Amino acid sequence: MPKRFVGPCYLRLQAPGSSEAPDKPVPDLAGAWGLVPDEYPPYPMAASSRPISLLTDYGLTDEFVGVVHAVIRRIDPGAIVIDVTHGVERGNVRAGALALLRAVQYLPPGVCLAVVDPGVGTDRRGIAAETAWGHFVGPDNGLLAPAVAMVGGATRIVSLDNEEFRLPRGGVTFDGRDVFAPAAAVLASGEAKLDDLGADVDPDSLTPLLLPLVEHGDGVVDGEVLWIDGFGNAQTNIGPDDLALIGARPGDTLSARIGGQRLELPWGEAYGSEGSRIVHVDSYGLMAFAVAGGRADEVLGLSEGLSVGLGAPGGAQSSETS
Repeated sequence: MPKRFVGPCYLRLQAPGSSEAPDKPVPDLAGAWGLVPDEYPPYPMAASSRPISLLTDYGLTDEFVGVVHAVIRRIDPGAIVIDVTHGVERGNVRAGALALLRAVQYLPPGVCLAVVDPGVGTDRRGIAAETAWGHFVGPDNGLLAPAVAMVGGATRIVSLDNEEFRLPRGGVTFDGRDVFAPAAAVLASGEAKLDDLGADVDPDSLTPLLLPLVEHGDGVVDGEVLWIDGFGNAQTNIGPDDLALIGARPGDTLSARIGGQRLELPWGEAYGSEGSRIVHVDSYGLMAFAVAGGRADEVLGLSEGLSVGLGAPGGAQSSETS
């Protein structure tokens, strides 16, 4: 295959007002990886490229997201990149995995590139997983496992250890740019297959993400807060079916435990009047706490991972005690 991944170009620029010629001609931006334009292989605008859905914890303060986009487009100018989110809490693998799990059912089949990678530079594996939906590329630290399971599981996984599909680098702390983006781009464009990227690993060896299970008691369901969204709504791991098992239904006033706090909240369908506090089925089908026109996390003292319980009207108290 054509050599496309050549190292970054370190330029010695001419000082202002100096007549001294630089050591070598300064290339334009088209040669930023050390190639002059006529050395580029032909890049067809690949209408057949599959979309790449990108999720990271990079934020938008630094250039990291833009650089990952740029690497993908340098390899496949026809690439379509969907930014799922870059606002995952830094290093929070569980939050990233849950965000990807929520999103994947709506993403077009193609390639998912996900990077929340506190173990970058260690011996954790970088992988590409093949599924009926498409390919998942990223660190094997639990980030990919729930979404892979959601789409039916991996039929094949390879370790991304082929140096031909990596950018040369001076350090090992930006695998999103140097390892994962090239792999995602060549898979999306069809320029490479899994066989090209590295050795097979056991699909059953994909690192799982451990998620909490709910507990059903006498008239109560105990769980925890999975996610606080940008509006302050707090999604739990309790579903409406869990509440149906204890005889609760929409319109009931539920006995709620939030940490050590106990209160009564209506099971509503919509947010309602300003300031109203409710429990409702959110857009992903799970029970969530909300405050109309406000932030439930602030008003009710909710946080990710906090233990919560929901009880039927007149039912037993939560098995958790204050």
